[in-house]
Amino acid sequence: MRPGNRKNDEHRPFKITHNFLLYPQGSVLVECGNTKVICTAIVEEEVPPFLKKTGTGWITAEYSMLPGATSVRSKRERYKVGGRTAEIQRLIGRSLRAVVDTKLLGERSVLIDCDVIQADGGTRTASITGAFVALTQALLKLKEAGKISKFPIQDFLAATSLGIVDGEMRLDLEYTEDSKADVDMNLVMTSSGKIVEIQNTAEKVPFSKDTLDGMFELGWKGIQSLIQIQKSIIRLP
Repeated sequence: MRPGNRKNDEHRPFKITHNFLLYPQGSVLVECGNTKVICTAIVEEEVPPFLKKTGTGWITAEYSMLPGATSVRSKRERYKVGGRTAEIQRLIGRSLRAVVDTKLLGERSVLIDCDVIQADGGTRTASITGAFVALTQALLKLKEAGKISKFPIQDFLAATSLGIVDGEMRLDLEYTEDSKADVDMNLVMTSSGKIVEIQNTAEKVPFSKDTLDGMFELGWKGIQSLIQIQKSIIRLP
């Protein structure tokens, strides 16, 4: 049996608490089982140098894990971001940009911060799912303030993890499963069924196309359930 007696196609309890913090334009607490991430979206009236005088905005992300997020204390990345952190930050940023028309932002940036306060697997996918809600909140406030004329988000976006453990396809791996998985996948998709990113790795032996297809269908099922949770919190104009 899986931890928590979950079925193989069953997501962990997933909860998004929105407007979690006072000061950011968008903020949520995402809870996926024992994984907990605070996601914030803050708007700045400037863009990176390569976008100046283009009339186009930008969305970027930072990701970090608190020292007490895991059973063994991790060091703060004060002066240099590690390879894993950099890869996850880029994944979050490009995932969000995939569903936003940045030309409609004007020359302003939205800075996304995803801070893992407790980790039990699936932190990057929980970050993407929560960051989308925080981003939407921030852009809705820009629209309400009259700073943008047309809402730039084009579709809902969510992500989930899955893998093959003990010969079985399983949705939403927690750490005890992820640490012994034969195959890992992270899947990012829109509500219209468009693929943003697939990260798929054989940890031990190569896998077949049929296995890939089966994992994709399982992941898409999980993403649809997450998007329904998002839709219960926010509405796109």
